[in-house]
Amino acid sequence: MNEELKLILDDAKEQMQKAIEHLENELAKIRAGRANPMMLENIMVDYYGARTHLKNTANINSQDSRTLIIQPWEPSMLDPIEKALQAANLGITPQNDGKIIRLSIPPLTEERRKEMVKKVKGEAENCKVSVRTIRKEANEAIKALLKEGVPEDEAKDAEAKTQTLTDEFIVHSDKHAEKKEKDILTV
Repeated sequence: MNEELKLILDDAKEQMQKAIEHLENELAKIRAGRANPMMLENIMVDYYGARTHLKNTANINSQDSRTLIIQPWEPSMLDPIEKALQAANLGITPQNDGKIIRLSIPPLTEERRKEMVKKVKGEAENCKVSVRTIRKEANEAIKALLKEGVPEDEAKDAEAKTQTLTDEFIVHSDKHAEKKEKDILTV
């Protein structure tokens, strides 16, 4: 196979893998009724005037399946962390005991579980759209090489491999979504 075609396929595969990794990160942020430190991934705290990720100011651990423990590295950070958690609108009231902050995760209602499943399906669909867009861009690059004189059979073979990659990554996306849905719906 032509070296340029191989580069196009390798690049497409790498970008599709990044789309799956992004999906995994987004799904990890969706609460499945269990305490998961990833739920707090995007929370920003006012750290001496600078906006800083919560994970860079405190240890975050899950004590059990329903409780997250946030232990600031500096005792003076308790109040800013508590304010950031309240401002994040997680639907969970932080409990500050003067040394650590506890977040007790309430069990999900059936209605909330259905909302979460919709969100999971939306994230999976976004991933599939990204994968298909990558396929389209790869096919356009292959067609451009065809006009430059790459043999037609090699170009068709590269397009077929691009489609195989696309199908593979869409299946990965579906599997991640199904696993997360099962996780959410399990009471």
